[in-house]
Amino acid sequence: MADEKAPQNQLNIELDETVAEGTYANLAIINHSVSEFVVDFVNVMPGTPKAKVKSRIILTPQHAKRLMKALAENVGRFEKAHGEIKDYEQPPIPMNFGPTGQA
Repeated sequence: MADEKAPQNQLNIELDETVAEGTYANLAIINHSVSEFVVDFVNVMPGTPKAKVKSRIILTPQHAKRLMKALAENVGRFEKAHGEIKDYEQPPIPMNFGPTGQA
């Protein structure tokens, strides 16, 4: 009888139907400490004075750097296939908390 176990270096990832639907976000707020990066994804709607965080992802600094590299690589592939992504200037969104970065 053949061994039907998954190969040792293979990771089996399961995607729940609800998670597969995704959540739209048009603002990312990034904070960090010495041990972690916190990325809050927000959906800001024009004319609405309040917006809720839709998802929060907490990463180690090493994983944050890997994510940054993977995003840069994928944006490069996208632009090679579809042309340059235009980065339109948007008015700053007022934030009332500590130092952050936006993406």
